[in-house]
Amino acid sequence: MAALRGTTAGLTGDARTTARPPPPGPDGPAAAPGYPCGVSSPAPDALLGPADVRELAAALGVRPTKQRGQNFVIDANTVRRIVRTAEVRPDDVVVEVGPGLGSLTLALLEAADRVTVVEIDDVLAGALPATVAARMPERADRFALVHSDAMHVTELPGPAPTALVANLPYNVAVPVLLHMLDTFPTIERTLVMVQAEVADRLAAGPGNKVYGVPSVKANWYAEVRRAGSIGRNVFWPAPNVDSGLVSLVRRTEPLKTTASKREVFAVVDAAFAQRRKTLRAALAGWAGSAAAAEAALVAAGVSPQARGEALTVEEFARIAEHKE
Repeated sequence: MAALRGTTAGLTGDARTTARPPPPGPDGPAAAPGYPCGVSSPAPDALLGPADVRELAAALGVRPTKQRGQNFVIDANTVRRIVRTAEVRPDDVVVEVGPGLGSLTLALLEAADRVTVVEIDDVLAGALPATVAARMPERADRFALVHSDAMHVTELPGPAPTALVANLPYNVAVPVLLHMLDTFPTIERTLVMVQAEVADRLAAGPGNKVYGVPSVKANWYAEVRRAGSIGRNVFWPAPNVDSGLVSLVRRTEPLKTTASKREVFAVVDAAFAQRRKTLRAALAGWAGSAAAAEAALVAAGVSPQARGEALTVEEFARIAEHKE
């Protein structure tokens, strides 16, 4: 998937820089001096197709790596479908993590008011503003770039984001998603493309065999559902697994509990660290003893013989409230 890529050398703090596209050249926007040398003029369709992606990658010397989960989307219909499924509105301020060569970025710029991307790769971050300026000059002033690791981003330039739409790399999808939801409470709607197995886990409900830590933590923030599947042939290189779309709509009211997020997540982590054990046994370390765990469970109205995979996020919160 389009990856989160490495921080800017020599920057400190959150390594944030906002990139503005270069000014148009004498022959119009397509001649922007920052556009990767050796790449021909853009096609009438501003979005990237298979030949465009490969041509850009070759000009930049970019080779997708498994280490960063890099699989670039090469199908314009797929990115348009993602934007439609995300229900991006003309007044949305969208944040995208791991834009890569810009396939999804350009489709988002067609639909949203503003798009801010977070890219960690030095080469890709350096090239993307010029790509936007060359292929969509009329929207270039609506684009901003933060050159940083998304896990270190704590603020974004411009108006607060209202939506998160991203093709997340397989290896860090869940932590990045949770970090963005936690850091930017103004994000109301999220649509992410992740490995199909991860999509199933995020959207699973209690009692499902793949229900676990990602499911519960995502549900702390939002209502989560599977929003579709994506085949392998729309990526370059084609991954060995299929991908899935996951929709997250933030809760209109925070979950009602006297326990903090940190306290609730500690219970969740303990319960699933030993998911085959009963909660009385699995939570013994968290509570201090099996007897203390049982007391908290009974006070929360949860059977000590239950297992974590059967509990809702609300029940985990009640357990956290009753820790002595």
